[in-house]
Amino acid sequence: MLPSLKQGEVLRERYQVREKIGQGGAGSIYLANDLRLAGRLCALKEVEYNRAFPNDILEQAREQFSREATVLARLDHPNLPKVSDFFSIDLRDYIIMDYVPGQDLRSMIQNSKRQKIFLDEQDILGWAAQLADALIYLHDQNPPIIHRDIKPSNLKLTPSGLIKLVDFGLVKILAPEEVTITIIHGQGTALYTPIEQYGGDDAHTDIRADIYSFAATLYHLLTNEPPTEARKRFIDPSSLIRPREFNPHISQRVEKTVLWAMSLHPDDRPNSIQEFRQALLDGRDIPHRQYNTSSAFNIPNFSLILTNSETIFAWVTAGMFLLSFLLTITR
Repeated sequence: MLPSLKQGEVLRERYQVREKIGQGGAGSIYLANDLRLAGRLCALKEVEYNRAFPNDILEQAREQFSREATVLARLDHPNLPKVSDFFSIDLRDYIIMDYVPGQDLRSMIQNSKRQKIFLDEQDILGWAAQLADALIYLHDQNPPIIHRDIKPSNLKLTPSGLIKLVDFGLVKILAPEEVTITIIHGQGTALYTPIEQYGGDDAHTDIRADIYSFAATLYHLLTNEPPTEARKRFIDPSSLIRPREFNPHISQRVEKTVLWAMSLHPDDRPNSIQEFRQALLDGRDIPHRQYNTSSAFNIPNFSLILTNSETIFAWVTAGMFLLSFLLTITR
């Protein structure tokens, strides 16, 4: 393995490394300054190849990287970071993307679990609506693009309330005449990975893999608990605990839809993100709201204690009691 990039190191006479902000199985992610555009920060994603691979496999892998980076650079969607450049240096390939500020959803789950509260279902559904829009956009490309690594840590909530799907490390372009080289890109994160994505041959992986990972991510957001791995569920189907057993405030419709999308067999899941979105949101449009990501999630979620109507009733009752008490003591 080659050494990590150093702080201050400049690539292509343009990208100056500030710090490492992520580490994956195939390489690292760095925060970098764009020296050509003063003040612009970017994320520099690195793909490093195993030197033990045969030359023909390395060549195929690097050709695949170039094809996929070219496709990603053409994408333009508000819930996806923009790819602006890609290049190769020795046995490493690099892709330059917009740096996305904010807090990832994994850290928000950890924070709510520490405080023994749950994230608000309406907020989660609002994020789900945005993620669904991004995945519909990806799946509608020609050929379709499958993300294959949807998980809380790959979703960032910006201060403006936008959700960004920030990592394309396992992206698969669904070109029917090609086979993805999985020795480079890996398999995804086990907790959110469907059963068909395991193993070296992912020829049967399609958009329903993203539907499973999407639903598994929502399961974790709603319950503060990660879902049971698909491999364990395959052996013991009863090992997946229903979300409402962790969090009884989850609506029955949302629980039913999440479990449907987490079906082990792809044919038992929704056929598209549109179908999943419709069932999950019941046709509603949920606007996103702005967040102070540095402090907003330290506030207890009192909506879990009282609904809006219950809150109004409680205040009215308290007011009537106070008025009656005042009239009594003034007589």
